[in-house]
Amino acid sequence: MSAGLFIFLEFRVKMKTLAIIPAGGSGTRMGGDIPKQYLMLGGIPILVHTLMAFQQASLVDDVCLVLPEEDVRKAPQKILSPYHLTKVNKVLTGGERRQDSVKRGVDLLSSDYDLVVIHDGVRPFISPAIINAAVKEAARYQAVTVGLPVTDTIKKVDGHGCVSETVNRDHLWLTQTPQVFSAPLLKKAYESAYADHYYGTDDAALVERIGGKVIMIIGSYYNIKITTATDLEWGELILKKRLSQDSISSQEAQSGDTGRRIK
Repeated sequence: MSAGLFIFLEFRVKMKTLAIIPAGGSGTRMGGDIPKQYLMLGGIPILVHTLMAFQQASLVDDVCLVLPEEDVRKAPQKILSPYHLTKVNKVLTGGERRQDSVKRGVDLLSSDYDLVVIHDGVRPFISPAIINAAVKEAARYQAVTVGLPVTDTIKKVDGHGCVSETVNRDHLWLTQTPQVFSAPLLKKAYESAYADHYYGTDDAALVERIGGKVIMIIGSYYNIKITTATDLEWGELILKKRLSQDSISSQEAQSGDTGRRIK
């Protein structure tokens, strides 16, 4: 058979995948009036760059976009139609915190969906290749996150600012998004978290706390989260590099490194 095991058995007899993109933040860390997800990169809003990657990811069927309340009604005219983002089939009002925003999407999950991708709206340089790789691994293992191994020395510091320990970094990874989960597992994780009033720093943490095994695959150094003015400057440099080459996405697909499961 081969040929990617017949494209992973015709993608497990065509599992249906929804992406939830939380982009409900105010962007106060930028110090300006425009929320960070709407700041321009190469003349296109950061959020649109993100959504375009999901538009191009062949294993994502639909996208649920979560925005600030005042932007929900304007989204079709301002964001979706101008950039032909046809996969976005729901636009929801965000919650107080990121986890609350994702929960709005999780609460509306229909039984049609087998897998759920969650990705930060302000990670605009994610590639369709990595999105597809994460979805494929989640079809096998139910829970997947992308990330990068830690390369810096990690110090643990006490309450007085003194180093108390140098942490062994051999098994430490910096976690990114997308994170992909089976829909029933994610719903169970969210129900448990809210029953216990628990807030995690990412969605994988919610799955971990109910005993779920999360698989790590290799992400990309380009997959930065833009939350500060310095991040935006790096983003401009990444975009210039992308435009001056065939594209980061094609490089990642050709390298065979990003999106690979760690051993």
